[in-house]
Amino acid sequence: MQTRHLTLIALLALAACVAPPPPPAPKTVSAPPPVAAPAPKLVGDWNDWPFTQGDWSYRRDNQGSVGSFGTPGQNAKVSLRCDAQNRRVYLAREASAGQRMVIRTSSSSKEFATRPRGANPMYVAAEILPNDAILDAMAFSRGRILVDAEGQQPVILPTWAEITRIVEDCRG
Repeated sequence: MQTRHLTLIALLALAACVAPPPPPAPKTVSAPPPVAAPAPKLVGDWNDWPFTQGDWSYRRDNQGSVGSFGTPGQNAKVSLRCDAQNRRVYLAREASAGQRMVIRTSSSSKEFATRPRGANPMYVAAEILPNDAILDAMAFSRGRILVDAEGQQPVILPTWAEITRIVEDCRG
């Protein structure tokens, strides 16, 4: 009988030698997501500024034709639309506010009044007559076009064929 007690005592002693479970991991407070830093203010000659990331695309719809500039799969940063029925070109860009938009090319510059376009994100648009010389200046600008809206980072666009196609669609 004593042997049984000794065996039981030995087993209990061995069980007591097992390491205690590790302490629970300390609770961490999750940090808020990082806030995107504002884009740096561009200085110097706008011809030296980097292009805005994106590509042009062209499509036709029941109102006319549209050239959109932006990153595929995301909202367009800029769009150029020919409203064929009303013979108007609309240049819209992503912007939260502002009443003025400036279009600058290698040969000219022109300021336009804008109207907000109900969309999310918010856009502002300028109405341009199809025979306005700024459209020719955009089509034939040497490599780049600046579209600037009050209070927003300027958009630097490459001069691709989509611009000329939209202008020709509205003049045709």
